[in-house]
This record gives sequence, C-alpha cells and structure tokens, in this order.
Amino acid sequence: MKIALAQIKSKLSPDNLNKHIEYVNKTDADLIIFPELSMNGYKIKDALLEDAFNVDFFKRLQFNKDVVLGAALKINSKIYNSAVYLGKELIIHNKKYLPTYGVFEEGRFFFNGSEFNSFNTKFGKTVMFICEDVFSSDAIDFVAKEKPDLIIVISASPAREFKDKKLLIEEQWESILKTMAILSGGYVAFCNRVGFEDGLGFWGGSRVVNPKGEIEIKSEYFEEELIECELNNKLTFTQKYFLRKN
Repeated sequence: MKIALAQIKSKLSPDNLNKHIEYVNKTDADLIIFPELSMNGYKIKDALLEDAFNVDFFKRLQFNKDVVLGAALKINSKIYNSAVYLGKELIIHNKKYLPTYGVFEEGRFFFNGSEFNSFNTKFGKTVMFICEDVFSSDAIDFVAKEKPDLIIVISASPAREFKDKKLLIEEQWESILKTMAILSGGYVAFCNRVGFEDGLGFWGGSRVVNPKGEIEIKSEYFEEELIECELNNKLTFTQKYFLRKN
C-alpha cells in the first residue's frame, strides 16, 4: 500500500478544491493526505460563518483513491475544524483541542470535538488527529491502547524559534510522532502545510514515521511538495507482535 502527503499552500478562501484535484491526479498512491484546513485556509476567523462546508458537499465528492483533507465543517449548526476521510465511507474527526494561546484563536471560532475514534480502512485500523490534538496526554493514551495500523496527523503548524539552525517546533513534533509510532506499532503520516497567512509562516516538514520510530521520508521546509511512501505490512505486524499483551 502506498500513501502520499500533499504539502500544499492553501488560499484563504473556500475555493481550494481544484488544487486538491490537481494533487490527487499527480499520484498513483492508494491514499493522499492534505493539511489542516486545506479547503479553507487557516486564518479563517469570522469568514467561517459563510465559508464553512456542509457534510453533503463531501458526500458528493468522488476520487479514484482515498483522500484525507481538512475543512471548516458545519454540523448541526456548529462549525468544527475537521479532518475528512473520503474512502469507502465518509469519516469525520472534529479537532478536540483548539489552541487559544499566542497567535492561535481557534477556540473563539470553532466548537471542540468530543472524542477520538478508530475506524477501518484498506490500511487497517486508522486514527485521525488534527495538530494540537497530539499534544494531549489522552491522544498518546488512545494510540497506546488502540494500537492503530495508521495514524494520520494533519496540521497547520507555523514556524517558531530556531535552535542550532533547526526549528524548535520540529523537534517537538518529531518526538511526539515517533512516540506515537512506537507505542502503536503502526505508521504515522504527518502532513503540515506551507505558505503565509496574516503574518504566519507555515514550515511544512511533512513526514512518514515507521513503526520502529524511524523517519521513512520527509518534505522540505516552506515549499509545496508531494511525497510518497510504501507501507510495509510485515514491519507493522512485527512491531505489534512485540507490543502484544501476555
């Protein structure tokens, strides 16, 4: 099975579908993953009242492969920062942890999601998280307990503070992603966006971490890029075998 990560720059607009279609058509991967709020842009603020999508919009979308994208999604009069999995069935994860510190204002505009869930795909047991979700202890506990085969993390993480010519935020992300891979015995696919919005510069660095906590493939900083990775089911089986309960 092959997955692709589309590290794109989205417009601050609900008019990003064509870019998604362009990238979907660039790869023969079984699954392509886009960043957080890839359909709307990140600093959506008050515009979300007009620009949020409804579930029916995604039910009508059809691709020749599985697709994960990020969108402002209206459900029962509430608007969420959502990850949408378009595959055999439509799966939605609403971001549970909304940052409201520093440059972040998500808690002012979106409703919180209520829980984490696993679901079955052609890749096995799958889980989706959105950015700040993975910085919570219950996300770590969830993957350690559920042991998914594939963990999908979509993000709009801005660049902050360099340390020894390396982004400090990247070091933090790398620690968390590797921890999740090792605890679950599965693959972690992290797709972060690039581009600038309202003074924020998004750093990219999308990557796939294998079940041993090793980086299989990684995108460049700050540039749009499509990367692909074959998942090794034998490696997943081996790592999960050693994590089994007696």
